[in-house]
Amino acid sequence: MTVSTRQKLKALALARRGVIVPGAFNALSARVIEDLGFEAVYVTGAGVTNMWLALPDQGFMGLHEIAEHTARIRDAVQLPLLVDADTGFGNALNVYHAVRTLERAGADAIQLEDQVAPKRCGHFSGKEVIAADEAVSKIKAAVDARRDAGTLILARTDACATQGFEAAVERAARFAEAGADILFVEAVTTPEQIRALPQRLPAPQLMNMVIGGKTPITDADELARLGYGFVLYANAALQGAVAGMQRTLGFLQQHKRVDEDPQLLAPFNERQRLVGKPDWDALEKRYA
Repeated sequence: MTVSTRQKLKALALARRGVIVPGAFNALSARVIEDLGFEAVYVTGAGVTNMWLALPDQGFMGLHEIAEHTARIRDAVQLPLLVDADTGFGNALNVYHAVRTLERAGADAIQLEDQVAPKRCGHFSGKEVIAADEAVSKIKAAVDARRDAGTLILARTDACATQGFEAAVERAARFAEAGADILFVEAVTTPEQIRALPQRLPAPQLMNMVIGGKTPITDADELARLGYGFVLYANAALQGAVAGMQRTLGFLQQHKRVDEDPQLLAPFNERQRLVGKPDWDALEKRYA
């Protein structure tokens, strides 16, 4: 029997071995993640907002944008997809609709957070969270909306920044009681908090490593020993891509030419391999 991507993702969560999940901001970045041998992809709302709109992660992305990117990425890779749905784009009814939409687009896990809309990056200042009861209702709506019981609900709380660590733990526990499959306490600030979460919360958890953010960067092996299911690097690829563009275009500006230098850019043939040109060539011959 073929194991679905949703079954694979659930098995990864339950294994609690600190699986590194890089973020993808488009189909090609997802293809690179798969090609390098990672086990899952995170469809990043911040990445889509930054790379497609050139805007900060402050609630500018809508359901249409993330659903479209999810569908394109689903078509490009065979890996499980964890999809960032921000606050669910409204109230509990909007969450219900968003889960239906993203499930249809190919999401295997759908992440929802408890911020006041418009949301902000979890590592920005000025965040606020909605009332706990409303947040729980939105998780219940997400659970009810699933057509496939294998679709996972990833419940995130940002309460640590505004109400403290204990309040965040309490919210996460309530999200698990409401049916969330994976828990995500965002923007913890100390190693002690990182160590405490797997002991305090029984459900599988995701820890977010934001390079330059508020959470201390912790080795994935250490997080696996602590019992985390996933280690998220939502925008490492994005930051690397920006640095690569700046480096290559700076070289071009200075030297007035760029040759096929693997220190500066992917070779022409490597780009064609990643976008599957040999396969399309074979199809063209087949149908000629």
